[in-house]
Parts: sequence; structure tokens; C-alpha cells
Amino acid sequence: MKEWWRGAVVYQIYPRSFLDTSGDGTGDLPGIIQKLDYIANLGVDAVWLSPFFPSPMRDFGYDVANYCDVDPLFGSLEDFDALVSQAHALSLKIIIDQVYSHTSDQHEWFMTSKMSHDNEKSDWYVWADPQPDGTPPNNWQSVFGGPAWTWDNRRRQYYLHNFLSSQPDLNLHNEDVQDALLNVARFWLDRGVDGFRLDALNFGMHDETLRNNPPRQHFETEPTRPFDFQEHAYNLSHPELPVFLERLRSLLDQYQNERFTVAEIVGPEPLQEMKDYTKGSNRLSAGYSFDYLYADDLSADLVRNVSADWSDAGDSGWPAWAFSNHDAPRVNSRWGGENADAETAKLFAMLSLALRGTVFLYQGEELGLPQAEIPFDRLQDPEAIENWPETLGRDGARSPMPWTENDHYAGFSTVDPWLPIDMRHYALAVDLQQRDEKSVLSFVRDLIAFRKSSDALKTGSLVFLDTPDDVLAFTRGTDEGQVFCIFNLGRTQANLDLPLCTQTEIKFSNRSAKTSVLPETIPAMTGYWL
Repeated sequence: MKEWWRGAVVYQIYPRSFLDTSGDGTGDLPGIIQKLDYIANLGVDAVWLSPFFPSPMRDFGYDVANYCDVDPLFGSLEDFDALVSQAHALSLKIIIDQVYSHTSDQHEWFMTSKMSHDNEKSDWYVWADPQPDGTPPNNWQSVFGGPAWTWDNRRRQYYLHNFLSSQPDLNLHNEDVQDALLNVARFWLDRGVDGFRLDALNFGMHDETLRNNPPRQHFETEPTRPFDFQEHAYNLSHPELPVFLERLRSLLDQYQNERFTVAEIVGPEPLQEMKDYTKGSNRLSAGYSFDYLYADDLSADLVRNVSADWSDAGDSGWPAWAFSNHDAPRVNSRWGGENADAETAKLFAMLSLALRGTVFLYQGEELGLPQAEIPFDRLQDPEAIENWPETLGRDGARSPMPWTENDHYAGFSTVDPWLPIDMRHYALAVDLQQRDEKSVLSFVRDLIAFRKSSDALKTGSLVFLDTPDDVLAFTRGTDEGQVFCIFNLGRTQANLDLPLCTQTEIKFSNRSAKTSVLPETIPAMTGYWL
């Protein structure tokens, strides 16, 4: 049986910002349940839920204090069970985040580990003695700034944290830790989840000899964090990590119906790691690529190069693409700039849904939302606050979902939300776009429906055609049929000589087509599915 996730479209929900039903300004699980019909009507195959576990929220849920419960802020386990049941009734799969590289410093495991050198969990985290002068064990730096080590007075040792000091790293070299995490996975699988997105996976194991990272020799852009000055040879991407993934896959395979696993992987060699982690049939389903999320600009060469890395030949694994998520500025602003509009958003949706792989669609992307502007005094994201104003931060991509135009808080909440709503988002609200057949929302629904009906787009091969520099053209095909996808990603019109395509009917364009066949001159920022 063909795996359900190959070519699937997965809708990512950031629960804090989806819909507030409790009146506290924060989204919750009942809010997601209330909007499941909306999600199902998009035509997507699955929903990925960002963390909803108990947490002090220093990193908004990615600092887990209890892996096997729901934070009261979001609801209860009963709410989660109801969400899974209703989603399945609508033929939607549920995928949840799992954070196996670190926990919160409020987790019971860490509270026990730091009590002594010889308790049952003393080796569940990465502890190390200071150097003779009292400084940290090595030069590793935290992603969020400063040393990746914090001193603990009780143990008289440093503990490792690749992120915030309140996010101590688990010691996955310890098999007891692996067993505990597999029990966590089993807990959620038994509750009916259909897969996991594994957060910061390659931070899960470290070099046990604690060697210093070498300095980075070449920079494509000016570093903004101490973390960026190093080659991360020893604090992540350990070669033994795939062994743990095989244990996880063995557990997943014990359940009926295939479970989906996708890993977030960053580091010096993310492509090779993603291929290693998805190699064969006993590791992960797919690798979650950051090639587009980290790209400041869109070009035909970018798409050609990234797609070439995941050809359908041999054992290259299966890719998963996202243009936006909770950690990256929204694509319509990042690639479209100040002049981004509905046609720009439609173009990016066409490209995303034409690619070979599993597609992740971030909440609000189907509306063409621009990156929200968040004033400094309303920022919540620790990374944004720490690096202000050098980075856009993550809050602008996490602002509340606009459901209704004529509502003080856009139908998200009855009170001032945890993040403010950008005034530009009201005019892009769901209720307006649902009534407009030419809206971004209606267009994206039609694209997803066509992709779902087309084996060529879901799982077919991808072959590039020879075109001018700014023009991207490729076929997606199977033995039963082909779809031609053509995009002028440049800022000027382009002449195109593709006789085969000119005789083919236009199925979709981000602009109102005046003809049913491909014109010889393609306007700037224009795409076609034929």
C-alpha cells in the first residue's frame, strides 16, 4: 500500500495563535476542534500541531516540563482525545511535535538529575566539570546567544543547553533516556496520533569527549550570534543518532496504518543528515528541509538546486517542503517584499504545491498573510528580544489568525491577544476570503484539490526544461499523464519558446489568464499549471 504521506499536504497549526475559546487571549485545543471543518475544507491530508504540553513557556512550549499531558493553557487530555477523534472522522491525520533533544529545567527528570551525582537520573542530562580556572568545559555556544553551559551550584557542575539556559540537553547516549522517550512516543501513539515532527533532532547527541568546536572559516553573511562563528562539529549531528531513530521506527511499525515521521535538521550538513535519517525503510519517513525557509530570495536556480538534491532516482529519501512556519518570516513578505499582494501569494502557493515531496502549509499562508509588524514592547520571543533589531524574530509569523474582519480582535479572541493583530490582516480575514471566488484562500483550495486528484503532482517524477535564467519550467509526471509547471520568477517579462507547452491548456495561473494556452511572453512573477 502506498504511504499516505507521500505527496500529502500537511497544515501546521501554532495552537497559541489559532483560536481562543477560553477568553484568555491565547489559542487552545477546543479552538482547533471548532475549526476542523475549515481545515478539512482546505483539502489537506493532515494537521501538525506545534507543542501544547505543560511548559513554563520560556520558549513557548519547546521547553517541555511534562511530555505526557496538555498544558492547562491549551485545555486537557480529554480535549486532545476529542480533537484526534473528530479529525479522524473528517479523514484528517494528526501529527504532533516531539522534542527529544532537551526538556525544560522544570521537568521532573532534570529536577532529579541536578540533586546529586549518583541518583537514578544523574546521567540523564549532559553534565561536565569546569576547567581548572572555573570556566565552562569547552567553547560551545548557545543558539540563543552566549555559552551553551550554565553552572549549577548543587552539583558543582555545568550542564549543556544548546538553546536557552532553561532548556537543558538530554543525554541520548544513555539508553535509559532513549527508553523513556520511546515511552513518551508510545503514550501519544496509543492516543491515536498519526506521526511526529521531531524538533531540533540533530542536537540530540553530543561528542562525549567535549572537544572544542573549530572556528568557522567562511561566512556567506555577517554573523549576528556567537553560535554562527563556529563549525558545529561536536555539539550536534552525532553519527550514533540514527541508531536511536531505528529504535523509534521499530516502535512505530508496531502500530496499524503507517505513522509519519519528519525531522527538523539544522547544522553544517543538513542535506546529508536528512538523507541519512530517511535512508531505507527503518528510519524516518521524510526530511524537513530548511532550504526555502532560510532563503531570503526566490530564484529559479534555488528551486533547481534544491530539487536536484532529492531526485527520484536511487535511495535518496523523501523530502518535505515548507515556505513558512512558526520560526521563519512569512513567505509573502520574505520573497514578495513590500509590494507583495494576492497574486504574489498565489504564485508562491502554486510553486509550493507543484514540488515533489510532502508539502507543509503554515496557518495563514492560505490567506496570503504578510509578516506581522510587532512593536518592541509587545515582543514575546526571547530570540527576537535578544537580537533586536537585527532580526525580524519569530513573533511576526506567530501573530493570531484573523477569522473575521469586523471584529475588534479579528475573531481570534474576546480579549487582547498574547500578540497583537497586524492591521493589514483584517482585510485578509477568513470570512471575507471565503465569500470571494478569486481570493487566495479559494485559489489555494482549488490547487490542493487538483494536486490531490493528480498522481503526477503527488508522487510523479520532476524533470526540468531548458529555460532562461529567471524562468523555471518542469514537468511532473507518471505513465498516466503529465502536468507542466512554468514560473517567471523574475521582475521583468520573459519570452519563452516551449512549443510543447503552448499547445497545452492552462489549468491554473496566479493572474487572470486572457487565453487558455501559454503565451509566448510571460509577465513578471507569473506562474502556470498546464
